[in-house]
Amino acid sequence: MWFEQTVFWALSAVAIAGALGVVLVRDLFRAALLLALVLVAVGGLFVMMNAEFLAVVQILIYVGAIAVLFIFAVMLTRDVQQGNAPNRLQIPAALVSALLLAAMAFTAVTTDWTTLASAGLERKSQIAQTQAVGIPNAAELTDAGLTAPEVASVTDGGLADLLIGNFVLPFEAVSLLLLAAAIGGLALARGRGS
Repeated sequence: MWFEQTVFWALSAVAIAGALGVVLVRDLFRAALLLALVLVAVGGLFVMMNAEFLAVVQILIYVGAIAVLFIFAVMLTRDVQQGNAPNRLQIPAALVSALLLAAMAFTAVTTDWTTLASAGLERKSQIAQTQAVGIPNAAELTDAGLTAPEVASVTDGGLADLLIGNFVLPFEAVSLLLLAAAIGGLALARGRGS
């Protein structure tokens, strides 16, 4: 148990430090790299919650596509090291951010965080967590206390099977396209600098 807690706190510290770095660093390229680090840490947190598919989607889409797009756009801009100049919207932006933080803190404090055990759903959550890689059969689900409509919704899942089975070539083609975009961005930036 201590290992999971250590990994959780390490990933949380990396995510928080990276998020602060994204906001505080003036170099846009480094900020984009720190954003990619934050997104990888969030993917690690998804793995700890037994949501492997969400972790893979987080890494592929957000780190592989969005962060690469940000880095590509930053490399094509001028004066990356100087960052954005201060403007008259800093005070309204800080006010909106403070109000949003206050609303989230109020919601977190006033919400009734009922656990699964107190709601009588502990057996259902155990079946869902132990079967994260494979899909349990209908008999296992009904033995766990799920009703027929819930069993049908769980067993009809299969998006991961489609991505790894029938659509593996388009899935890999997207990764090659992202790699080509990153290499193209580096070539354009290097050619302009020399």
